[in-house]
Amino acid sequence: MHINAPYELVLFGGLGDLALRKLMPALYLLYRDGRLPSGRIFAATRQTLEREDFLGRIEKALKSHLPSEYLELATWEGFSQCLHCLTIDLNSSQGYLDLATTLGSDDPNRVYYLATGSDLYTPICQGLHDSGLIKSNSKIVLEKPIGHDYESASAINNIVSEYFDECQIYRIDHYLGKETVQNLMVLRFANSLFESQWNQHYIDHIQITISESIGVEKRAEFYEQVGAMRDMFQNHLLQLLCITAMEPPARLDPDSVRDEKVKVLRALKPIVGNHISDNVVRGQYDAGVAEGKPVPRYRDEPGVHPKSMTETFVAVKVEIDNWRWAGVPFYLRTGKRLAERACEIVVHFKEIPHSIFPLQHKSTMANKLVFRLQPDEGVRLMLCEKRVGPGMNVRPMNLSLNPANHKQTRVPEAYERLLFDVLSGNATLFLRDDELLEAWRWVDPILSYWEEIEQRPEPYTSGSWGPAAATLLLAKEGRLWDENS
Repeated sequence: MHINAPYELVLFGGLGDLALRKLMPALYLLYRDGRLPSGRIFAATRQTLEREDFLGRIEKALKSHLPSEYLELATWEGFSQCLHCLTIDLNSSQGYLDLATTLGSDDPNRVYYLATGSDLYTPICQGLHDSGLIKSNSKIVLEKPIGHDYESASAINNIVSEYFDECQIYRIDHYLGKETVQNLMVLRFANSLFESQWNQHYIDHIQITISESIGVEKRAEFYEQVGAMRDMFQNHLLQLLCITAMEPPARLDPDSVRDEKVKVLRALKPIVGNHISDNVVRGQYDAGVAEGKPVPRYRDEPGVHPKSMTETFVAVKVEIDNWRWAGVPFYLRTGKRLAERACEIVVHFKEIPHSIFPLQHKSTMANKLVFRLQPDEGVRLMLCEKRVGPGMNVRPMNLSLNPANHKQTRVPEAYERLLFDVLSGNATLFLRDDELLEAWRWVDPILSYWEEIEQRPEPYTSGSWGPAAATLLLAKEGRLWDENS
């Protein structure tokens, strides 16, 4: 599939961490594969740079974040012709008038990508509108987290909706662009083998984990304001939950898919009051060892308040009040400075009622389906088979489906897929306004409770799998986290 219409992409925060680490490499790969038509990419930034310095930064970023075999001189020379640097003060009306002069009055396939904090979304939208830069064919991409809570997210939604129709707004969650997430939908809805057993009769519980081995790094100023609940749980984890638990959509079009995701969010059992301490674990990393090196506790990181109450870990037991999932717990967790970097959805099927094999341990050998999103994407189904040799000894074995093993050049990166979808006008993998607000509506009571009781996050050792309370969250119901998938 290709984009045939010429395009213009204006990237606000064009030399920020996200742009250099993810967006520019993704655009380069699209160009390399011939999936971009002729067009212009504008990196809008406060900095004033000579063109040579600007291109040098982009080239350095590509070399840092892409395999060397993808970096071809001829491709870079062609791609660099599409790149332009714009100096703009996002709070100045003159800056947008200058931008309008640069872009011209045409109405191409133009995308405004806001790779900035959400506090800038309102002035950017107002500036674009006042300078006549919003056309019927314009699109806007909003990065997460959108807002700080339900009230602020709703206010941002209202402002953006004043200037853009909902069909022009793309709220991005890059986890939904991963190959394995889409494969989850295909495996469920294209195979009666799985869909017929995707319910409370056959599934014991589901775990969703997004773990990071790194600490706060250079993001302390940002992270102190958001924490793990706002940074990862409210968007990434709840979106993966929706994809896992949704009903089959009537059609594979954007609104049909998003309708089903909203139904999941509305069916989430609220966690309020004293139930929060029973079902939610909040942690903050302490000193420890990561990748063989000693690392400091969160409170000793540069830029972090020495008495910070910001959580770097969250684990939650979630229940969905509908017919398909009644009685099936979903365990969601995310954290920094954990034992390894991983993102997995693990579906644990119920044990067999009775084993006729004396050495088969029902609980440890129950079937499970593992969707691994990072660092290496793939799908594995754990079954039981006979151990080779005399007797009828049973052992676990894995059937593996890894997209990297297919006869193709490579698996597309998430941002690569999503940028292509924006340019081609496919909103299926993006959040709709009601999705965003329903997620915040469910999370808000937990955030408010923490603030009211001034609960200090439970410390956990860096390099571990989080606080002891997270283990107890499952252990008290006879379950364990899947940490060796």
